[in-house]
Amino acid sequence: MSDSRLTALPAADRPDVAARLRDALLAASFTADGLLDLLGAPAYAALARSETVPALRATRGDTPLELLVRLFLLQQPVSHARVADVLPVEECLETGWLVRAGQGELAATVDVRPYGGLDGEDWFIVSDLGCAVGGAGGIGSREEGVVLGVGGASTTLAGITVRTPVGSALDVGTGSGIQALHAGRHATRVTATDVNPRALHITALTLALSGAPAADLRQGSLFEPLREGETFDLIVSNPPFVISPGARLTYRDGGMGGDDLCRTIVQQSGERLNEGGFAQFLANWQHVEGEDWQDRLRSWVPRGCDAWIVQREVQDVTQYAELWLRDAGDHRDDPAEYQARYDAWLDEFEARKVKAVGFGWITLRRTDSAEPVITVEEWPHPVEQPLGDTVRAHFERVAYLRDHDDAALLDDCFRLAREIVQEQVGLPGAEDPEHVVLRQHRGMRRATTVDTVGAGFAGVCDGTLSAGRILDAIAQLVGEDPVLLRDRTPAQIRLLVEQGFLEPGN
Repeated sequence: MSDSRLTALPAADRPDVAARLRDALLAASFTADGLLDLLGAPAYAALARSETVPALRATRGDTPLELLVRLFLLQQPVSHARVADVLPVEECLETGWLVRAGQGELAATVDVRPYGGLDGEDWFIVSDLGCAVGGAGGIGSREEGVVLGVGGASTTLAGITVRTPVGSALDVGTGSGIQALHAGRHATRVTATDVNPRALHITALTLALSGAPAADLRQGSLFEPLREGETFDLIVSNPPFVISPGARLTYRDGGMGGDDLCRTIVQQSGERLNEGGFAQFLANWQHVEGEDWQDRLRSWVPRGCDAWIVQREVQDVTQYAELWLRDAGDHRDDPAEYQARYDAWLDEFEARKVKAVGFGWITLRRTDSAEPVITVEEWPHPVEQPLGDTVRAHFERVAYLRDHDDAALLDDCFRLAREIVQEQVGLPGAEDPEHVVLRQHRGMRRATTVDTVGAGFAGVCDGTLSAGRILDAIAQLVGEDPVLLRDRTPAQIRLLVEQGFLEPGN
């Protein structure tokens, strides 16, 4: 299927018109907050489910904001005369943001969705008509080159990305440009690649309409558009990770067998990272019969990189196939065709001995250590976004623990991390708890069980006394041999540091 049925896009070489349009949108409060205030929480949430009736009911008036919501989010034609009071209509017609639609009416050529950045920025994500996630049509489009707007995966990746200032950032498979938009806030130079030229055009529109710096946009698959030896301080990608038979939809299907696309992008990113740089991805991976899924992912990690891989969700193959068949709207087709597509997915999984598919985050950090650390874990529990600082701190703790043997650990001082609470679990009235749980209220929101020594140790860590001196005091208090206590406790201290309950105090 070609792109011929997709609408013509606005001109990407008229930043002056994009700036005027942006000013008009902001003046009408066409922002994430303004949208929520206008629609109310139920209608706003319904948009995220691609249900537009509540939003249509909430925009039956004639205010500038209601007109803009109907025009750019709900794909409704609006009065030329009325919109002329709100937007620079002639410039928008000239450059293709708007087209004439019937008697005295105008229509938008693209979706424009207000998007609030991590620091409260008022940005705008451009996408194809009906493809702003939560727009008039939701996903469900099956045009090969269609470009989607912002969705849950996009915001998840934006939230987990490390946001320290860097010289260079690369967004692989940029789509509508959301990750490039975020990277422009803390990277001096942003490069974005995509195999779909339409995506690069829309990325340019997203950046211009959001008032963000232009990016270096390059067409090609994954890292192919890069120059030999070109490296970056940050690499991010929300790739087309869906494991499907064939490559029917460019925006979601990787076009390689199984999870090979995700494996390839992870493995090839290592040589593109500068020392200390991060590469962060969303990915799907196969759970193959007779194979440990964690070992599968460890084999993806390139040499010279620490890695933190978090599996957030697992679906059996039937759930997975149904999810993505519905994503493409196949459930609305002829039942026999839907069944044939469903069969094809299950045939593919059966041939590969895939029993389930995992989804999660993969973060790499380039290290000069001869002993990289690879952490693979399952964490389906709620977390607190944004997690960029949590991710950065994880790798700092990994480096710290690698560089400190047990003796050095006992000589160092530690602080209890912020917002840690202690829970004592046991029978009512019992003199001593059966066990003690330390629980985080921020970041990953982990909980870990510790013994009474571990709980007492953590409770007095304020960065002033070394771990060894604290253990000596605890040994005297409980009547235990201090040498034996010093010998058995470092493993527990390491776990508390690794999981973020304790922070090195120096």
